[in-house]
Amino acid sequence: MTDTVVPGSHTQQPGGMLDLLNGFVVELRNAGLPVSLTENLDAMQAVQHIPIEDRDAFKYALGATLIKNHSHWRSFETVFEVYFSLRGPEYKISEDGDGDTDIDDLWRELQDAQQQGEGNGAGGMDGLTPEEIAQMLMQALMNGDQGMMRAMAKQAVQRFAGMEPGRPVGGTYYLYRTLRNLDLDNMLEKMMDASAEETGGELTSLEERLEKEEFSDRIEKFKGEIEAEIRRRLVADRGAEAMAKTLRKPLPEDVEFMHASRDEMQALKKSLGPLTRKLAARLARKRKHKRKGPLDFRSTVRHSLSYGGVPAEPKFKAPRVAKPELIVIADISGSVAAFARFTLMLVYAIQNQFSKVRSFVFIDGIDEVTDYFKATEDIQEAIHRVNTEADVVWVDGHSDYGHAFEVWWNQHGKDVTSKSTVLFLGDARNNYHASQSWVVKEIQQKAKHVYWLNPEPKSYWNTGDSIVGEYGTYTDGVFECRNLRQLESFVDLLA
Repeated sequence: MTDTVVPGSHTQQPGGMLDLLNGFVVELRNAGLPVSLTENLDAMQAVQHIPIEDRDAFKYALGATLIKNHSHWRSFETVFEVYFSLRGPEYKISEDGDGDTDIDDLWRELQDAQQQGEGNGAGGMDGLTPEEIAQMLMQALMNGDQGMMRAMAKQAVQRFAGMEPGRPVGGTYYLYRTLRNLDLDNMLEKMMDASAEETGGELTSLEERLEKEEFSDRIEKFKGEIEAEIRRRLVADRGAEAMAKTLRKPLPEDVEFMHASRDEMQALKKSLGPLTRKLAARLARKRKHKRKGPLDFRSTVRHSLSYGGVPAEPKFKAPRVAKPELIVIADISGSVAAFARFTLMLVYAIQNQFSKVRSFVFIDGIDEVTDYFKATEDIQEAIHRVNTEADVVWVDGHSDYGHAFEVWWNQHGKDVTSKSTVLFLGDARNNYHASQSWVVKEIQQKAKHVYWLNPEPKSYWNTGDSIVGEYGTYTDGVFECRNLRQLESFVDLLA
């Protein structure tokens, strides 16, 4: 694929740009981002008016047309930086008479000025000391000079990162080496001191805070320029495809509950609010538009008079739509604790969509935790109480589904009615204890629906001590539920 941008012009060859964007959309889909044909066409219309060398405008135009979810922006940005890193004129600052002024020209001018000011004849970047580099960087940050900051990032990586072709080292290592040599941690304080000297007077607390935020933002943007420069060099060395695979991370909705890192779990929690609002609206709408009630014969006959006695417009009685009752029975043993915690958070968030919600947790013993959720509006506090106060250990604290289910049935089986939807959460790994699957069978005979959510991949089901198939025989379905996307698909069934 060749670069189709003519330097100094905003006109791009249609065929080349078509291929370029199609390849980019393929990379986005490989990363898990949903991009429709219509959105692809919108993007092609947008970039007809934007030169590829205007990187920020080009990126935001594509983002505005291709991205629907804010949580996908980080993944989009990574794919964009890798895919377009070596395409199009790079670092265009301004055009001189020949339309060819770039970062290297700027650096030559800066070095000439530096040499003339010091009255020495030393040439090249190697002649500058780290202190001089730090001073030039600080001046660029103080002035908010984007061109200088890009140039400084390029030269800082070249001088400090120690990048070597073919070296199997990740970008994080190179970023660490570069930032360590630039000492950006102390840069903000130095910039504030220099600003105070320039103004010659004390700033108000508001002015100081605004200036501090502005300087912090410039430093973060400079770090981003360094990351981008390192990424470009790695792409040039290893190829865009290899780098895309290395940097590719799952979208928040595709992160597995049981293997999520702390940062990923925080991202999942942030996604919970918008998800619950969407699911609540969907559940309410689904109930509102359920199938019509029974035929209203009298009303149909009465309306048929306007059609000469022909019942051309059947009338139906309004259906009696009631919110279902929900009973949740969740395994909170170590192997599935993260999954159960997140699912209970979701149930808590959408509980107003059900007429009654009762929650039970178990390991080898079982306990009701409904009141823990009712007693507080802080879901984190409720989850903490579930993990610390619930009486869920009977003998040794290892999963025993059979004993927990039997105890539950003896104590609460009478509460299951034809309005109840019963939801089991767990991997059904029973440590080779008796299954007591008859309990699930009895529940199915009394309840409206019985579902089982399993956080393990289907390929793991019914292997080792997993007996999910034995329980699944007496349910309306066993669903793989390893991530937010699968959980969202399942909740549609609850209405």
